[in-house]
Amino acid sequence: MNMKNSILLLDPEFDPNMAPDCNLLLKITNDSFSYAIINQDSKSLKAVFDEQACSNMTQTLKTKIKNDPYLNYTYKEVKIAVSTDNCVTVPNELFNSKDLNAYINFFTKAPSKTLHVKNNPDFDFTTIFSLQQHLEDELDVHFKTASKHEQSESVLNLAANVDRGLIFDFTALSFTAIQVENSKLVFKNTFEIETGDEFNYFLLLLIKQLHIDFEHTPVYISGIINDNDQNYRTLKKYFKNIQFSLPQNKEIDCTILEDMPAYYYSSLLAIDLCV
Repeated sequence: MNMKNSILLLDPEFDPNMAPDCNLLLKITNDSFSYAIINQDSKSLKAVFDEQACSNMTQTLKTKIKNDPYLNYTYKEVKIAVSTDNCVTVPNELFNSKDLNAYINFFTKAPSKTLHVKNNPDFDFTTIFSLQQHLEDELDVHFKTASKHEQSESVLNLAANVDRGLIFDFTALSFTAIQVENSKLVFKNTFEIETGDEFNYFLLLLIKQLHIDFEHTPVYISGIINDNDQNYRTLKKYFKNIQFSLPQNKEIDCTILEDMPAYYYSSLLAIDLCV
């Protein structure tokens, strides 16, 4: 079902009474809102919703929570990956759990009252992040027991088995870039882009500043990108080895995605791997 920039894929046999056996996954970026429902007992994907090019994320979230019944069932677990400018990544050997307030000095905006701390065992670092207070409040009211994660954490789950390469995850108006060398995190950031030319600019900037050997560096892509659009053609100009990152939840039956590129939702489904 298409509505403006949104799509809903639904298992026709999904029974809302089975929601307590399911996990609800939400991905909230600066310009997109999506969710997935995975039945943990049957290991099957029951629903995927995706809305791109959202001009007002606060209003989008409020409207969806008010009008979408699938966001108001009681679930086994709710996991939310949220974009935020207030985020610091610290190698575990340098992380000081007794002085969390020291990391607030590196935030770019006023933090909320809640400071979130997540350890990433795959790349041996800790992320400290804070959401905007109004967003924190909105999520707390409707998803009281939800676990919250910084947006790139799910993309890092896609990179966990990559020894060396660049990982890109796209929305319609942004992309997250991650560089891994020798199974170590080298770089991660999210960039807002409105045109293919802007993506080309940021890509060349990354190649230059990170000293990327684009002749031999593999590239893994997911999200809203196709092999005939401008962003893909831009990648092809510089890189020879480009692969689509398929969902890492290999035990999950994703039949409802059979008419869609599965890599569209790889990072969304990877939220279920966040701990």
